[in-house]
Amino acid sequence: MRAGINPDNLSIVMVRPRYSENIGSASRAMCNMGIKHLIVVSPENYDIEKVRKLATHAASDVVERIEIFENLKDAISQFNYVVGTTARLGGERLTVSSPSEIAVKLIGISRKNKVAILFGPEDRGLLNDDIRLCHELVNIPASDFSSLNVSQAVLIVCYEIFLAGIEDKVKFAPRLASRFELDGMYDNVKDILVRINYINPENPDYWMNKLRHFFTRMELRAREVSIIRGICRQIDWYGTKCYRDGLASGKKEIKRDKK
Repeated sequence: MRAGINPDNLSIVMVRPRYSENIGSASRAMCNMGIKHLIVVSPENYDIEKVRKLATHAASDVVERIEIFENLKDAISQFNYVVGTTARLGGERLTVSSPSEIAVKLIGISRKNKVAILFGPEDRGLLNDDIRLCHELVNIPASDFSSLNVSQAVLIVCYEIFLAGIEDKVKFAPRLASRFELDGMYDNVKDILVRINYINPENPDYWMNKLRHFFTRMELRAREVSIIRGICRQIDWYGTKCYRDGLASGKKEIKRDKK
């Protein structure tokens, strides 16, 4: 690949694919566009021979390097920027980019950050739980029948990334926080907000989704995530201290009353 694109930092992630043939076809599409890293999460009836047959010899390097994970969180924990593809719109999928728009953005980001692009299973696509792990969503415009074969979707997105690299429309992008770092921060924030009664403990994810969208727009760096987690720890420490000081003060009052 050309013009500053860093293919070593780009990975295609197929989430719960049902057919090994589609994994093979996606591998070939990636090879055509110079992307070599494929991650497969919880595949159904994985058959390496069927994968090789559709990938053909040309994409054998991609096939041999396939990484397989049991769950999505583990698969993307070390990535700094995660993009999900979706055919459905609305609900939690309000803000989406086109393949060409996301491609231009990812070229700059990929220079210093590990980027994962998620593609859901053939029958349902990515679930809302998968979407919540994404920084951004991309939708491939289509006619009345909007559902594409997953390997076709992989080819279109990889093609746009390839084109964007040729045209060199890159912008500077710093090293962003990894998915693992962000998930740790979100756990800290949710715990603190529940404990201070800012969000409803019965349905914390509803409010956390709003905060996730807010922080996603900010494109947090690792140092900024560390600062937010430090604030959460300080709030926790101060709240605990006030509680203990209150107990101690109450005990002193009780002793005075007894006297």
